[in-house]
Amino acid sequence: MTKDKGGEAKDIVMLQSKAIGSGIPALDDILEGLRLGDNVVWQVDGLHNYLKVALPFVRQALQDRRTVIYVRFAPHYCILEPLSGYLTTEIDPRPGFDSFSAQVNKIIEEKGKGVFYVFDNLSALVAEWASDELLANFFQLTCPYLREQDTVAYFALTRGQHSHSAVARIRDTTQVLIDIYHVRDRLYIHPLKVWDRYSSQMFLPHLFSNGVLTPVFRSGDASAISQTASKSPLKVKADSIAPWDSVYRKLAQYDEDELSFLESTPEIQALKQELSQMIIGGHPEFQRLADKYLTLNDLLSIRNRLIGSGRIGGKAAGMLLARRILLNDPDETDYSRILEEHDSFFIGSDVFFTFLVNNDLFRLRLRLTRNSQISSEEFDKVEERFLAGRFPEEIREQFKDLLDYFGQAPIIVRSSSLLEDGFGNAFAGKYRSEFCANQGGPEERMASFLRAVKLVYASAVNPDALSYRRQRGLGESDEQMAILVQRVSGMRYKNYFFPPLAGVAFSHNLYRWTDRIDPNQGIIRLVFGLGTRAVNRLGGDYPRMIAVSHPHLRPEVGYKVATYAQRELDLLNLSENHFDSMPVAKLISDADYPNLYLFLSFMEEGYVRDLSGPRIKSLKGCILTFNNLIGRTDFVRIVRGFLAKLEAAYGYPIDTEFTAFVDLEGQVKINLVQCRPMRLPGLTEIANVPDGISPNRVLFRANRTISGGTVPNIKYILYIDPESYDRKASLELKQEMGRVVGEINRHPEIVRQTIMMMGPGRWGSSNVALGVNTTYADINHTLVLVEIAREEAGHLPDVSYGTHFFLDLVESQIIYLPLYPDEPQADFNQEFFRKSSNILSVLLPDAQRFEEFIKVIDVPAVTDGKWAHVIADPRQQKALCFISNE
Repeated sequence: MTKDKGGEAKDIVMLQSKAIGSGIPALDDILEGLRLGDNVVWQVDGLHNYLKVALPFVRQALQDRRTVIYVRFAPHYCILEPLSGYLTTEIDPRPGFDSFSAQVNKIIEEKGKGVFYVFDNLSALVAEWASDELLANFFQLTCPYLREQDTVAYFALTRGQHSHSAVARIRDTTQVLIDIYHVRDRLYIHPLKVWDRYSSQMFLPHLFSNGVLTPVFRSGDASAISQTASKSPLKVKADSIAPWDSVYRKLAQYDEDELSFLESTPEIQALKQELSQMIIGGHPEFQRLADKYLTLNDLLSIRNRLIGSGRIGGKAAGMLLARRILLNDPDETDYSRILEEHDSFFIGSDVFFTFLVNNDLFRLRLRLTRNSQISSEEFDKVEERFLAGRFPEEIREQFKDLLDYFGQAPIIVRSSSLLEDGFGNAFAGKYRSEFCANQGGPEERMASFLRAVKLVYASAVNPDALSYRRQRGLGESDEQMAILVQRVSGMRYKNYFFPPLAGVAFSHNLYRWTDRIDPNQGIIRLVFGLGTRAVNRLGGDYPRMIAVSHPHLRPEVGYKVATYAQRELDLLNLSENHFDSMPVAKLISDADYPNLYLFLSFMEEGYVRDLSGPRIKSLKGCILTFNNLIGRTDFVRIVRGFLAKLEAAYGYPIDTEFTAFVDLEGQVKINLVQCRPMRLPGLTEIANVPDGISPNRVLFRANRTISGGTVPNIKYILYIDPESYDRKASLELKQEMGRVVGEINRHPEIVRQTIMMMGPGRWGSSNVALGVNTTYADINHTLVLVEIAREEAGHLPDVSYGTHFFLDLVESQIIYLPLYPDEPQADFNQEFFRKSSNILSVLLPDAQRFEEFIKVIDVPAVTDGKWAHVIADPRQQKALCFISNE
């Protein structure tokens, strides 16, 4: 019976998709088997690693009664020596590429379909032909022909010995590309490309032991393994006469030991200074720290992980310097045993300008920077233009290297502009950071990564960033956007990825809820899951605030501990391939998460009870307190130590971001992902709050204050009534109030005068039910921000020390006051705010429908020429706002 052409084609497809055994069942499970037509390239450190995969492949093929041909051409030993039953064909490569390629093609033609091949190490061809390009030409010619013949062919390529362009051509041509390497006497297999197949663990590094392949999930382990295995993952080229390449070329001729020996010589010192200026920048404080703590080998390591050219920006520099400060200065704590390895990549600031110029975005950026007034709607269109941009092919190839290196490990693409995280300018939250769950095949992962990079680039001209720059006098400063690409810290749990612990830590604590707290030892803002919940203001959730000097003290007592607890966590959803949030109780419903007893306590009769040990009978009534972490591990001691050490090196208070976990032996591991200096203007100012003010002159008293200072002669008060906001304002109105506040903030009359803003709950929250949804650009002209907590309305201020929102207030010298009018010791002149006339429609005629909710009070006009004044003293936790002529 004959088949039609359609039936024959179907048979061919089925034949090609049939799984072929590699001889290593665990590898077959990961790759979903080999297929007829596969060319498999193994990138190896040495021939011994190639043997570990080639021999099982041939054994399996012979067992399956396949014809196996060993193509022998290299001077190295026979890799199939122990076996028999295969055919050997020897070809001499010395006559050249043309003759060699013709002979190989002739063999493939003569042997026909379904034959399996094992080739000697292809790197040996370069020794004969003196050209990586000819090697790539041979592979690009031979691989498709083998595929046409439904073969399976094994090749080896020595890692790190070939040009980027040659390896890229081989990678693009082959169906399967796999790294195999040793790290500390352990063998790892890491698939980089598997055409037309995908699984959730396929592109992770795997430990290969006793025939078993175990994926490496924990970020710190993966970082240490990958960094050791790939010292120069980007294959940096240095063939230009420009200083950027010429300096690198001069230094790259020495190995690490030689550079360490020669580093003190005048010539090498001069080259180090030049390289440091090009990578770190010229800020005197950064240069001081770089000169002291970064070695020449450190700088070259950065260069080897830098895509393109240019500087790495403030965020990247701060992270690297902080790590070196901790590792270089010996003390009683050995931080090499505590800090996780970092294997970050950097996209140089020059790539940003190239992207702008190539995509006709440079003049747009220039216009926006000079004007600095851009609405959210206009920015959405600007963002679309950035997303439509393209990168040069050379940069895209290096992006491929980066993604090959990380495999399916989640990554975060973080802004690291030249001004960011500098001395006096934090830019906290002004530019974007984008998580990439990094799942899917290579094309899907590349698309997600490119989108993240473009979004970070676009954020350089977002409204908040432009307002911040103008407010700080940086509007005309040279601002270039570099990017820091970091492995997301954490481990896989179910179908999610997140760190057990994350947060921010400050070396100076300005939130003293009791005199027992030593402000010079710092404060920690700690969460379970990704650290986004530690730096953003989110609805209904609270991090754990830990005073480093007295970690067991809390601002809350009794049942309120449960009120001020974290209920949701941020994580990466690997099955859905995106950033996500979910209730903690839902995630850990079966209580099998490692070391969970360190994080949880339970409520009993209104009191907090800590778990006695790792066994948790029930999660009913459990809340996140981290009490056992504080009491039973070295976590607080370690944080106290690194905060003090970094502040001493910087010469300023510092702000850090970190992740952490506790291993099975109870040892705390830290990943320091960010460090920046913090100047705290106004917050330590001594301001004595007077007691003799007549009650009828008091507008309010606050007994919880962080900021200190005096603000005299306040002409305007913007007041949003918490009760009206909660009970009468529709969702649509609440969503628009932030915009109206921003218009008042930017009104010329307001800019010329002084204003205090007051309103319900958490300003800057993304949840309008819990507070006014303003951004920095909407409040940057206020001198005092008062968050009013009416408990019956559910408006609880988050004492948000450590969030990006709070850092905005700090740097802008805005006094921040949480106000609890319902507390007995608090005074609140409700009558003044209710009866004072409203000039909102005078300032904004189109805002009449908001008059019931937003009131702008002209203080002298309603008090016979008197002004409002604010005095705040963080030492006494007191603040007073009163009316007076002086």
